[in-house]
Amino acid sequence: MPPTSSEAFYFFMENENKTENQPNNPLHGVKLVEILEHLEDKFGWEEMGERLNINCFLNEPRFKSSLKFLRTTPWARDKVERMYLKSIKR
Repeated sequence: MPPTSSEAFYFFMENENKTENQPNNPLHGVKLVEILEHLEDKFGWEEMGERLNINCFLNEPRFKSSLKFLRTTPWARDKVERMYLKSIKR
């Protein structure tokens, strides 16, 4: 059964609001996985660890465990996001 016009309008407005909620946030729509992949490719684990002083990058770094740590540790995620923003501005 196709959606009614009111259902279609609601779906359209819901999707419009998702993209307009944070027009000035450069991280909007960028996943943490993408950020970490970019930084690993550009700098490598060792340099990330030295620059950010985050243990998950210094001692036996693993992608999955680093993601888990960053998702649960706001101060570390903030450091990583700032490094990402600086790296894409250059």
